[in-house]
Amino acid sequence: MTSRRSLPRLAAAVLGVSLTLSAVPAATADTRLPAAPTVSEQQVMPHLRALQRIADRNGGNRAHGTKGYAESVAYVKRALDRAGFRTKLVPFTHDGAAGNSLIADWPGGDPDHVLMTGAHLDSVKEGPGINDNGSGSAAVLATALQVAKTGLKPERHLRFAWWGAEEPGLIGSAQYVRKLSAAERRRIDVYLNFDQAGSRNTRQWLVIHDDEHGETEAQQAFEEWFAERSIPTFDIGVGGSDHESFGNAGIPSSGFSTGISDCIHEACDDLSNVDPKTERTSTDAIVGVLWKLAATTPRP
Repeated sequence: MTSRRSLPRLAAAVLGVSLTLSAVPAATADTRLPAAPTVSEQQVMPHLRALQRIADRNGGNRAHGTKGYAESVAYVKRALDRAGFRTKLVPFTHDGAAGNSLIADWPGGDPDHVLMTGAHLDSVKEGPGINDNGSGSAAVLATALQVAKTGLKPERHLRFAWWGAEEPGLIGSAQYVRKLSAAERRRIDVYLNFDQAGSRNTRQWLVIHDDEHGETEAQQAFEEWFAERSIPTFDIGVGGSDHESFGNAGIPSSGFSTGISDCIHEACDDLSNVDPKTERTSTDAIVGVLWKLAATTPRP
């Protein structure tokens, strides 16, 4: 989640209920794809413990420009490389410090229809950022590893991202989108963003509605996934995290958050600030919706 000066923008997004839905092109489904797997706490919480250890040995944080952030990127990259992803670092400079975002592509799928999923990996300097946003980063990593474990053969091309320097102002994601060509932007069907996926005392999941760009496929898939399990949701607008960078470039987005935690941007945003059951539910939701969207491609 972005720095405190950006919290009013996030609050506006949380309170901005989307009332209109726009039609999207029909999609064709490939029923040959296997059913979505589910994850256990043991498949996602170890990533959060690893990020906590990285922060502990690097001054208590994983902020942009620090060794803690560099080690966080290296940890995620190693896991993806071992699983067979094509990974690359996307360098940028902010406030005089070098940083990287991490992009991982799963081989296969239609390159003209990219399903992109991401979360920011950096923390603020005041704390380790285990819920904000180790939780989103770990959920996305666990999802990517499920793709590899099952040998998923998607209809759409799957791309995953871990953004740097979100906290100072969406720097890594904005730089990535800015360098895409017009054709590359058009190839991204939707970007899914996850920021604070494991907040304690979560009563409802905040699902991103991108009415401006007519995105309904992903947000409806998330709402259906939660409704099937009698889990309440609340719709929010685009803003406050890296999906805003995509929206500013005209790329549709969705995703969700479990809401702002009590320890946001503080030293107490550690492992104790994440509810394992909520983190597992969030990861299962990402896996379930990604599997559904991966099995379809929009008709022109």
